[in-house]
Amino acid sequence: MKTINPATGKLIREYPEMDMNEVSEIISSANAAQNKWARKNFSERATFLNKIAELLKERKQQLGNLMTQEMGKPVSQSTGEIEKCAWVCEYYAKHAEQFLTDREVETDATKSYVTFNPLGIVLAIMPWNFPFWQVLRFAAPALMAGNGVILSHSENVTGCALEIEKLIRDSGIPKGLFRTILVQNENMKPVIQHEGIAAVTLTGSAKAGRIVASQAGEALKKTVLELGGSDPSIILSDADISKSVESCVNSRLLNSGQTCIAAKRFIVVEDIYDEFISEFRQLMESKKMGDPFEEGTDIGPMAREDLRDQLHEQVEKSVAKGAELTLGGYKPDVSGAFYPVTILENVQKGMPAYEEELFGPVASVIKVKDEEEAVRVANDSVYGLGASIYSGNEKRAEQIAAQQLEAGCCFINDFVKSDPRLPFGGIKQSGYGRELGLFGIREFVNIKTVYVK
Repeated sequence: MKTINPATGKLIREYPEMDMNEVSEIISSANAAQNKWARKNFSERATFLNKIAELLKERKQQLGNLMTQEMGKPVSQSTGEIEKCAWVCEYYAKHAEQFLTDREVETDATKSYVTFNPLGIVLAIMPWNFPFWQVLRFAAPALMAGNGVILSHSENVTGCALEIEKLIRDSGIPKGLFRTILVQNENMKPVIQHEGIAAVTLTGSAKAGRIVASQAGEALKKTVLELGGSDPSIILSDADISKSVESCVNSRLLNSGQTCIAAKRFIVVEDIYDEFISEFRQLMESKKMGDPFEEGTDIGPMAREDLRDQLHEQVEKSVAKGAELTLGGYKPDVSGAFYPVTILENVQKGMPAYEEELFGPVASVIKVKDEEEAVRVANDSVYGLGASIYSGNEKRAEQIAAQQLEAGCCFINDFVKSDPRLPFGGIKQSGYGRELGLFGIREFVNIKTVYVK
């Protein structure tokens, strides 16, 4: 298993893959630790979560540098990610008890209520694009609910995976409760189906989701899947163009365009299309691509060269089908997995830029006649993770967001983002289940009815 610096193409480090005997021992140890952890009260668990948050803040620069080295995001975004991880730990340390307190239900019993018990060990199969946040946003509520965690991270961020384990261990949390395993994806089936694994969560592609759901389903194990997205941003004729453009560009280029909830399809009504695209192109073009460790870099390399090449192929196929390339769209003649900020206009159904997720700094811009067509195009996708709408009529935009858009997260006059206080997840081929908020912590618990008469 290798980690490669995507900015230089140079090998960082190699790691030996674990065999199943070693993995089984780790899972067994985790279950022993979880049995003790489940008996601790919320206050005791919260002490450890707050310590994890404290260590994240103390090690912010070190961890951010490692993240940038392994997957290429600008280092200011990496350190910001660490700060967000501390926030989610503190949030659940404070609110978990409230979320999981017994709920009394009036029936014909003397007493009846619902209680929330931990499931056991949850296997987390995590992606490379937010190496710390994706893990901690799941692990913080899972741990506070009394579960243990086995982490299988993407190969190219193995160093981050091991640092997460070290950081959690350094908090003083019971030994073995949180462990990282080094197993390649194609060898995960026996891990998923291991009797010591109670449930599985995956963040990744729709293809990976089908595989994991199928393998977990064979063993009748609960899964939560957060998969891909091709998020629409609708810009209506009464939108504030400058503010909309700034928000749309930030959404598209965050993490060098490698985020599931990035706005990817910009659906603009024809009345304001020319004004929008002019400002949009100008701001996109101003963004600096370069060394992710340099101050002022907006766009670092993509995480791997094969991902960059796949994205470029999607762009070329879209152009061949009639899309108009108005910015970028080439592979730079430099070392590393760099890809420039790119705009495709005249994007239509049947093109990869319309049908598929473009996981990089490429914007698909679609002109529509009116609001009705905008909503239809926004929903014309196999994905349903996030959606945003820009309008001066907040009441009307809210009605569209709440009732018409087919997505798990809908934002008005802002781009979609994850927040510990709000449930996060998608529908259709963007997956099922929720992370974060009240609903996230209740995914991996036994919602148990107790009836006394």
